[in-house]
Amino acid sequence: MFAIACTQVATAQNDPKAKAILNDVSNKYKTYSNVKTDFTYTLNNPKAGVNETMTGTLYAKAKSAKYKVILYKKDNGKNAVNQELISDGKTQWTYLKKDNEVQVNEVDASGEAMNPSQLFTIYERGFKYNYNGEQKVGGVSYQVIDLTPTDPKKQIFKVRLMIDKAKKQIYSAQIFDKGGSKYTYTLKTFVPNTAVPETMFAFDAKQYPGVEVVDLR
Repeated sequence: MFAIACTQVATAQNDPKAKAILNDVSNKYKTYSNVKTDFTYTLNNPKAGVNETMTGTLYAKAKSAKYKVILYKKDNGKNAVNQELISDGKTQWTYLKKDNEVQVNEVDASGEAMNPSQLFTIYERGFKYNYNGEQKVGGVSYQVIDLTPTDPKKQIFKVRLMIDKAKKQIYSAQIFDKGGSKYTYTLKTFVPNTAVPETMFAFDAKQYPGVEVVDLR
């Protein structure tokens, strides 16, 4: 059940209410050593006829840029690994299981590339933000904040965050780009301070027999 509890819209950029909410989310997130979250990821572009959904798991070091994202697709009714994104903060590895190929890049610091590990602190650079009221989903109150890039040349033109009011935790993020695509991340679970080995945040080719390494740096 979806209901609008409050339709108040703040028109000022970087209004104090939005800033306070986002600071609470970011500060709470950074008290954790790491987090594990299961999520759904949807890409929708009606013009291109694209509407696909995947599930995934994110492992992230809350105080650094290290993360591992595993994306799954259904295969004979079961979840199967489709893609992995791994970063040690300097290098990013993108593993494509279907091709048994890993692409190696330097981490994109431009803010154009988006992945789930950035959702908790995305507002901290390059965005203006507006508080856009509250919504209720299934009886839970969520605070809605819209982010717009300070650089109008960015491909992303809006990010809408829904934040669990009681938990001070991001529930979902919708990312809109100028090509007509909408990317939606919805967090299903959130487990802080789970045991995560440091080796998880680097690609080990020995664990992927026969993998082709494509170095794009």
